[in-house]
Amino acid sequence: MFRTALRNVLAHKGRLLMTVLAVMLGTAFVAGTLVFSDTFGNALRTQNSKSYTDIAVTVSDREAAGAAAFGHGSGNGSGAATGPTLTEETRTKVAALPGAADVRGVVSGFAGIADKKGALIGNGFSTTGTNYVPGADGTDPRYPLVEGRGPKNATEIALDTKTAVKGGYKVGDTVRVAVNGPVMQLKLTGTVHTNDPRVVAGGSLAAFDTATAQQLYLSPGRFAELDVKAKPGTDDTALLTAVKQAVPQGDFIEAKTGRELADEQDEMIRKGTTFLTTFLMAFAGIALFVGIFIIANTFTMLVAQRTKELALLRAVGATRRQITRSVLVEALLVGLTASVTGLLAGIGIAVGLKSLLNGPMDANLPDGPLIVAPTTVIAALAVGVLVTVLAAWLPARRASRIAPVAAMSSAEQPATQKGLRVRNIIGLLFSLVGVASLAAGVGGKEVKLVGLGAGALLIGVFVLTPLLSRPLITLISPLLRALYGAPGKLAKENAIRNPRRTAATASALTIGVTLITSLTVIGASVNQAVDRLTATDLKADYTIAMQNFSSLSPEIATQIAKAPGVSVVSAERSMSVGIGQNGEDSEWMTAVDAATIDQLATVKVTEGSADALKQGRLLVSSGRAKAAGYKVGDTLAVTYPDGVKGSLTVGGILEANTALASIVAPEAVVGPHAQPGSGLEKILVKGTNGATPELKQALRDASGGNPLIAVKGAKEIKAENRQMVTGILNMMYGLLGMSVVIAVLGVVNTMAMSVFERRREIGMLRAVGLDRLGIRRMVRLESLLIALFGGLVGVGLGILVAWAGVRTLADSLKGITTVVPPLQIAGYLLAAAVIGLLAAMWPAYRASKLDILDSIKSQ
Repeated sequence: MFRTALRNVLAHKGRLLMTVLAVMLGTAFVAGTLVFSDTFGNALRTQNSKSYTDIAVTVSDREAAGAAAFGHGSGNGSGAATGPTLTEETRTKVAALPGAADVRGVVSGFAGIADKKGALIGNGFSTTGTNYVPGADGTDPRYPLVEGRGPKNATEIALDTKTAVKGGYKVGDTVRVAVNGPVMQLKLTGTVHTNDPRVVAGGSLAAFDTATAQQLYLSPGRFAELDVKAKPGTDDTALLTAVKQAVPQGDFIEAKTGRELADEQDEMIRKGTTFLTTFLMAFAGIALFVGIFIIANTFTMLVAQRTKELALLRAVGATRRQITRSVLVEALLVGLTASVTGLLAGIGIAVGLKSLLNGPMDANLPDGPLIVAPTTVIAALAVGVLVTVLAAWLPARRASRIAPVAAMSSAEQPATQKGLRVRNIIGLLFSLVGVASLAAGVGGKEVKLVGLGAGALLIGVFVLTPLLSRPLITLISPLLRALYGAPGKLAKENAIRNPRRTAATASALTIGVTLITSLTVIGASVNQAVDRLTATDLKADYTIAMQNFSSLSPEIATQIAKAPGVSVVSAERSMSVGIGQNGEDSEWMTAVDAATIDQLATVKVTEGSADALKQGRLLVSSGRAKAAGYKVGDTLAVTYPDGVKGSLTVGGILEANTALASIVAPEAVVGPHAQPGSGLEKILVKGTNGATPELKQALRDASGGNPLIAVKGAKEIKAENRQMVTGILNMMYGLLGMSVVIAVLGVVNTMAMSVFERRREIGMLRAVGLDRLGIRRMVRLESLLIALFGGLVGVGLGILVAWAGVRTLADSLKGITTVVPPLQIAGYLLAAAVIGLLAAMWPAYRASKLDILDSIKSQ
C-alpha cells in the first residue's frame, strides 16, 4: 500500500501542486518567524553581553534614574532627592575597596539632537544623553573616540558617529542640543563609537562632561549609577558584598553584579522575542488554518475521482484500514515535501526580512549570525506534516467507506443527506452558542466573551456554509445569467452542485475577508470616536508636550504664557500621592490651573460642584469613582511626594474626558508639594485669534526651538491618531496577506481539479454547440460566484464581530459607535470578485482546450 500511495502521489503531482504550495507557504511563515526571532534575540543578547563585559558590580539609584529619564530637574540641576544618593564621595569610597580596579560614575537621561534644519535626529524615545569620563590618556574606554576629543566643559559635546553623519555635523561645528528646556548651542569636539542598544536601534548619543551632565539631569556631584570594574582574580559575589557595605543604605539604592544585570536584560529580551514570536505565529496559524480547507478539498476531490480505483483495491482484498492508510501516506508524503521546501523558504524569508528592515526601512537591527535552531527545523516539519495529515483524515475515512461493487459503477459518491443534516445541526449549535456569547459579552462589556463568541460563530458559519451556499449563490446568479446566458446558468448550477466543495473553497477566502473587514470596521470606529472626542473634549488651540513622553521644564510654561497671541494657558502636572493614613495606597492625579482649565478643556460635572477645582477640591472621572468607590464629599487622607501629609475632598464627578486625567486637582493646592524640580506633562494653550500659523511659530519660539517639544493643533492630533491606527491596520493587513494568497491557491486548485473531473461533461457541452469562449466563461463565472459567496459571508461575519468588539469599548472610549466604511467594504467584495476571475484563468484556459472526443470518451 505504501508503493501504491507513492505511485498515486507521483501520478497526481500536478493536481497536488497547489496543496503543496499552500502547506509550503504556511510552513514558511512558521519557519521564517522562528528563524527571525531566534536570530534577532541572539543578536540582542550578544549586544547586551558586550555592555556588561567589564562591569563586575553596578550600584544604581533608581530615584535618580527616574528623575533623569522623565526630566525631573533636567536643565536646572534641581533633581533633589528624598533619600541617600550616590555622590563623588561614594564613588571614591567604593574605588578604595581591595577588589575594585576602577569605579565609573554614570549620569544619563535624554538629549534631543537637532539637524541643521532644526528637525529631531532619531525616534525621540532613544535620544540618549550621558557623561563622558576620560581616563589618564584623555579618552573614555566606554565610548572610543573616532575623531576629535571628548567634551571638557558646558559649552562642548561629543556625538556618536551615526548621529553626526545624519545631522551633517563635523568636528568644530555648532550642534543644537536640548533636554526638556530651550535649545543649547554646543561645540562638537569629537565623535565616538558606542554599542548602546538604544543608539544601535536608531537613537542618538550626546556625551557631556560629567559636571554638565549632573547639572542637566540631577544635581551637582550626584550620580545615577556606579559601575565597578574588578581586579583580576576578584570574585564578583565577594566584591558585591563589600560594595553593599560601602554604599549608603536606602530604598532606592540597589547593588547587583554585572552578570545579574545581564541575565535580567536577557530575560527581558527573551520575553520580548517570545511576544513577537507569539504575535507572528498567530498569523501563521491563520494561514495554516486556511490551508486546511485546501488540503481537505484536494484530497476529497482526489478520492472522488479515484472511486473506481479504490473500489478495485477493495475488490482484490484491501481492507478499509489499508485504504485509509494509503490516503494518509499520500498526505504524509505531500506534507513532508511541502514542509521541507517551506523550511528552506522560511529561512530565505528571515534573511530577506532582516535585510529589508536594515536596508530600506532603516530599523537598525543588531548584526549577528543566522540562527536555525534544531527546534525550528522540527517545528516546521512537524507542523506542515501534521496539518496535512489531519486535513486529509476525513477524506481518507470517506475513501475507506467506498463499497467494492457499488462504487464500480459510479465515478463519484455524492454526500449523503444524513451527513449534511448532521453537519447542519452541528453548525447551528455552534452558531447559537456564538451569538449567545457575543450578546453576553456586549451586555457585560467582556472582551473574552466576545472573543469566544466570535470564534464559535465563525466555526458555526463555516460548518453551515454548504447550507448557505445554495441560497446565496442563487441570489447573486440572475445577473450573470442575464449578461452571459447559458454560461452564466451553467456556472450557477456547477457552483451549487456540490455544496461541500463550494463551501470548502469559499471558506478559505471567508477567513481572510472576515478578519480584514473586522479590522477595518473597528479601525474606522476608533478613528471617528477619537476625532469626535478631540473636537469636543479639547478646547485648546494647541497642546505642547515632549515627543518622548518625558516632562517639560516648568520654565517653558512661563515662556509660553508670555508668547505673543496667547490668551489662556494651563499647565498639567502629573503626580502620584499616597492614599490613607500611612499612604499605603496610591493614586495618580493631574494638577491643572483651576481658573483657566474650563476654557481649554470641556469640564462636564455630572455630580457635585462645577466649581470644585476653584474651591480647592478634586474632580474624579465617573469610571475612576466607580472603580475606587469615591463619592462627592469623601475626604481622602493623602501623603504628597514631598512627604507632607494632608487631605483632599472629592468635589465632583467628572464625565470621562480624553483631555483630562481620571483625577484632576487644583495646581494651587497640590503643586507646592510636587517633587522638587518635577516637570510638566503638557501645556494647553488658547490663542487670541484662534489656531493660526503665527501663534504656532510663536509657541515654538517660546519653547526655545527644542526639537523634542511638539506643538500640535487639533488637526495634527487627529492625523497622528489616525496614522497610528492606520499603521497598525496596515501591518495586520500585510500579515493576513499570506492567508489570502493561500485562499487564492485554493480557488485555483478547486477549479483546476473540477475541470479535470468534469471533462466528459465539458466535452458534451462542446459537442452540443457551446464554443471555447463559452466554456471559459462558464469556468470563470463559477469561480466568480464561489469567490463572491466567500466574500459576502466574510463581510457579514466581519461586520458582526466588529460591532460586538466596538460595543465592548463603549466604557473606555466615550461615544464610540460602529462605523462601516462603504467604499472599503465594497472594495473587499470587488477584490474577492477579481480574485475569483484571476484564479480561474488557467483552469478556464485548460477547459477550453480539451479535445471533444477524448473528453467524451474519458471515464
